[in-house]
Amino acid sequence: MTSYINHPLLKKDAIESRLYQQILAGDVLKKGNTMVVAPTALGKTIVAILVAADRLNKVKNSKVLVLAPSKPLAIQHEDSFKEFLTLPCTSITGAIKTDERVKRWEESRIICATPQTVESDLLNGRYDLSSVSLIVFDECHHGVGSYSYVYLASRYVRESKFNLILGLTASPGSDKSKINEVCKNLYIQNIVVKTEDDTDVKPYFNPVEIDWVRIKMSEELEKIKVHVNKALKIRLKALKNMGIIKTVSVGKTDVLKARGRIQGEIARTTNPDKELFQAISILSAVINLQHAEELIETQGVSTFNKYVARLRKKKTKAAKSLLWDDNFSRAVKLARNAEKNGWEHPKLRELSKILKKELGLGDGQTKLQSTRFTENEDDSSSKIIVFTQYRDTLEMIHQKLEKEGIKSAKFFGQAAKDGEKGLTQKQQKAIIKSFRMGEYDVLLSTSVAEEGIDIPAVDLVILYEPVPSEVRMIQRRGRTGRKRTGRVKVLVTNGTRDEAYFWSSINKEHHMKNQLIDDDVLKELNQSAVQRMENEKKVKVIDKPKKENDFPIVYADSREGNSKVIRHLTEMEMDVKIRSMAVGDYQVSDEVAIERKTAKDFVDSLIDKRLFKQARELSEEFKKPLLILEGDDLYAGMVNANAIRGSIASIALDFGISIIPTRNAQDTAAMIKRIAIREQNGEHTPVQIRTDKKPVSLLEQQLFIIESLPNIGPVNAKALLEHFGSVGNVINASEKDLQEVEGIGKKTAENIRSVIDSKYLYFKKEIKERKLL
Repeated sequence: MTSYINHPLLKKDAIESRLYQQILAGDVLKKGNTMVVAPTALGKTIVAILVAADRLNKVKNSKVLVLAPSKPLAIQHEDSFKEFLTLPCTSITGAIKTDERVKRWEESRIICATPQTVESDLLNGRYDLSSVSLIVFDECHHGVGSYSYVYLASRYVRESKFNLILGLTASPGSDKSKINEVCKNLYIQNIVVKTEDDTDVKPYFNPVEIDWVRIKMSEELEKIKVHVNKALKIRLKALKNMGIIKTVSVGKTDVLKARGRIQGEIARTTNPDKELFQAISILSAVINLQHAEELIETQGVSTFNKYVARLRKKKTKAAKSLLWDDNFSRAVKLARNAEKNGWEHPKLRELSKILKKELGLGDGQTKLQSTRFTENEDDSSSKIIVFTQYRDTLEMIHQKLEKEGIKSAKFFGQAAKDGEKGLTQKQQKAIIKSFRMGEYDVLLSTSVAEEGIDIPAVDLVILYEPVPSEVRMIQRRGRTGRKRTGRVKVLVTNGTRDEAYFWSSINKEHHMKNQLIDDDVLKELNQSAVQRMENEKKVKVIDKPKKENDFPIVYADSREGNSKVIRHLTEMEMDVKIRSMAVGDYQVSDEVAIERKTAKDFVDSLIDKRLFKQARELSEEFKKPLLILEGDDLYAGMVNANAIRGSIASIALDFGISIIPTRNAQDTAAMIKRIAIREQNGEHTPVQIRTDKKPVSLLEQQLFIIESLPNIGPVNAKALLEHFGSVGNVINASEKDLQEVEGIGKKTAENIRSVIDSKYLYFKKEIKERKLL
C-alpha cells in the first residue's frame, strides 16, 4: 500500500513517501547550503519541494525562489510546485512585462524564474531578496563565470535575513576546479550524491541498459577519410618543422592551445615575424580538417558536404588553402559523388533498422500509430528519442525516416542556421505535446533536449554518436527509465573518434563521483563556504541604511543591464540607475560620459566600423568623454597590432577622448566609482541624461559621405575635405589629385574613382547574372 507525506503545506496524498528523498531534504535543512547530485529520474524537484515546504512553514511570510536556466524549465517548475503545494506560486520570465513581474513577486510565496530576469529586476531596484528563505539553483552546474547564478547567490547571501541555498544537478562535471568553482560561487557547504546503485534508491529506480552498437565504416567513407587525412598530415608536418607542435599526433585541444600561444606571441611583439601569421593560418586549416575528418567518421557525407559548402563562403586564407588543396579537393569530389549515389554512413542504415524493429515495422509497412492520439504518457506505444550533435545530421535522419514510413519530429534550438529559422519556445512546446500524444514515433533532437525541456518518459534513447562530456551523457541517459526499464543504444563507428569519446565520458563520470565523495574535499568545501558567508555578513552588518542621495550616482545604459560592471557597482555602494542612453554606456555628470569596451568589443567595433562613429558621437555630446578599455588581451586576435594602435591614437588625438585601461569588470566598476566621486564631489545635483543625439550638423553629413568611400576613415575624410574644400570637389578629383593628399595612396585613389565612376546598371546586371548562376 502506497503511503504519502503529510505536511501542513503539502496537498493531501500528493507526494509518495520515499525515504531517500526525505533524507535528502533533511540533510539540506540540517547541514545548510547543499548541492544534490542525482540522475533525472530520482526526483530532485520533489526534494526541493519538501525543503521549500519546511522553510515556508517555519519562516513566516517568507518566499522561495526557484531558478532555472530556461523559460520552459521555469514554467515546468511552476506547474510542479502548484501541483504539490497549497501556497500561491507563479513564474517570472523576460516574456512578462515589468509591472506584472513586480506584482507577481509581491503576491506570491513561491516564484519560479529565469536568473537573467531576476538579476535585471534586482539591479533596477524593483524588489529585493530580503524575504527569501530558500533559493533553489536548478542545473546548478551553470554557476560559473559571469552566469547570473553567481551574482544572485552573492546578493542573496548579503541580503536575505535567513538564507538557505539548494543546488540541483545530474552532474557538476568531472573537473575538480570546475566543481570547486560552482561550490564557491553558490556558497555550497555540503554535497550529497545519489545514484541508481544506492540501496535506498533501487526499489524506486528503473535500471537503464546501455548497448553499444558497433558499426564498420564503409569503403567509400574510408577513401574520403584517407584524402582528408593526407591534407591534415601535410599541415601537421609543416607545423612540426616550424617548431609549433612537437608531434603530428595531436588532438583538438593541443591545436587550440598552440594557436593561443602563437596569438599571444603576435600580441606581445611590435613587429611580428610573418612566419607567425603563416602558422596561425595553418593551425586554422588544421582545426577545419580535424572537424571535417570527424564528420566523415561519425556523421556521413551529407553532413560533410554541407560543411564544405559553408567553407566555400568563408574568405579566410585557411579556408581558401583547403579548397585549393589537391587532397581535400579529391575528398570533396568523392563525397559529392557518394551523396549522389545515396551512399551514406552505415549508421543511418543501422538506425533505420533499429527503429523499424522497435516500432514493429517490416519492409514496406507504415506504422498506424499516428492515428491514435492519447494524452496518457503511460500509453503502451513505444517512445523513442534519437540524439545527434549536428542539425545537418538531424535533417538527414529526418528525410531518411520519412522515406521509411517512420513519423519523426525535428527538435532543435531557437538559433537560425543556414537560412533555416530556429524553433520558438511555442513551437518546441507544440512538438513535445504532439510527441506525448503519439502523433510522432520518434523525436529527433540536438542537445536542446538534454536539459530542462519537459520530455515525456521514453523507452529508448539512441545516441547517433557518443559525446565526450560526462554531463551530456548523463543528461541524455536520464531521458529514459522513468516509467519502466530504460534502454540506451550508442552507435559507435569502429576505430574512430566515436570510441574515444565514449570512453572519455565514462572515465569522466567515474572521476566525477570520486571527486564528490572525497571527505577531504567536502571538509575543505564546508570551511570555505562558511568563511565566505561570514565575510558577506560582515559587509552586510556595516552597511548603512540607504537613503536617497547617500551614494554616488551612476547612470548606466539599459544595454549594459546584465554586465558584471553593474553588479560590482551595486556591491560598491553606488546608486545605479539604468536608463536608455543615446550615447555612451555610463554617465556620472552632465559633462562626463564613459564608453566601455572590452578588448574583444574594441576589435569587433573596429572591424565593423562602429568605433569611430561612437567616438565622434561621444566627443560631440560631452565636454569630458572617456573610453574605458577593459582587458589585457587586446592584441590576441587576428587584427594587425599596428591597426589597433593606430585606432587608439586616433581616438585620443582626433577625437580628444581620454582612454583609461582596466583589467576586468571589477576594476572597471572601481574606476567608474572613483570618477563619479571626483565629478560629483559629494553633491548630488540632477544629471541630464542624453536620450537623444544632437541634430546632425552639416560638417557631420560631409564627413559621413566621404567616410563612405573605400578605405577612408575619419582622419583621411577630414584631410580630403580640408584639401579640396567641399564634398563635390572630392568627388570630382582625379586619381592624381587624390594622391596629393597625405594618407591617400595609388590603390586607395583607384578604388575611390572606381566606386564613383562605375555605372550602377553594370552592378545591377552583374548581381542578376550571379543569381542566375
